[in-house]
Amino acid sequence: QVHLVESGGGLVKPGGSLTLSCVASGFTFRNYGMSWYRQAPGKERELVARISSVEESVKGRFTISRDNAKNTVYLQMNNLQPEDTAVYYCRTNYRLDYWGQGTQVTVSS
Repeated sequence: QVHLVESGGGLVKPGGSLTLSCVASGFTFRNYGMSWYRQAPGKERELVARISSVEESVKGRFTISRDNAKNTVYLQMNNLQPEDTAVYYCRTNYRLDYWGQGTQVTVSS
């Protein structure tokens, strides 16, 4: 049974940083791509970052990385802005219809 547990969200001031974690279970984590999505109030869920099964990290505006020994995917977010306020979810290519409970990120002064 697939299980994804996100954590690390919170309240941060503009320009601040957060690192989100997602611990996966119920499938062979190292074999599947992972991704982070977010959903802001009144908006549709959108892709933030993705990483394949063979990559260790991918840098963009945010950096996604994975630790296959810990069955965990991370999202390092720097220079956060109010428009980054959302619930952040991780997702596995093993089961695209499954979503965890998410973790709230609020960027506000």
